[in-house]
Amino acid sequence: MKQALLLLTISMLASSLWATSSSPADAVVYIISPQNGETVQSPVTIKFGLKGMGVAPAGVDKPDTGHHHLLIDLVAVPTIDAPIASDDQHRHFGGGQTETEVELSPGQHTLQLLLGDKNHIPHDKPVLSEKITINVK
Repeated sequence: MKQALLLLTISMLASSLWATSSSPADAVVYIISPQNGETVQSPVTIKFGLKGMGVAPAGVDKPDTGHHHLLIDLVAVPTIDAPIASDDQHRHFGGGQTETEVELSPGQHTLQLLLGDKNHIPHDKPVLSEKITINVK
C-alpha cells in the first residue's frame, strides 16, 4: 500500500513538472536578423522577435510568457512534450535574452526559434518561427 501511494505521488509530481503551458492563439516568434538568404560573417548576431507573448526567464511561472531557444541546422523540430535539449544545435536563452552572437563555420546554415516555458518545454500550441537559411563567409 505504501509503495502504491509513493508511486502515485511520484507520478503526480512528474506530470506536474513536465506539464506544458498553453500559448495564446496569436503568438508569433520570428528572427529579426539576419534575413532569410542573407550572407553574413561569423560571429553572427541573431536578433529574436516575439508578438502576442512576453519573455520571461526560465523558472518564472507567469502566464503567456516563455524564453527563446535557437535551433541551428536541425532537420526535425524537437519533441514538444519534453524539455528542449541543450547542445550546439539547441541553444537556450533562459535568462530572457532576445539576441545572441553565434560562431558558425563557413557555409550554409539554418536557424529557427522555438519558445519554451519555465521548464524549457514547448508550449501546448508550439510557438515556432519559420526556418531561415543563411550563408556564412
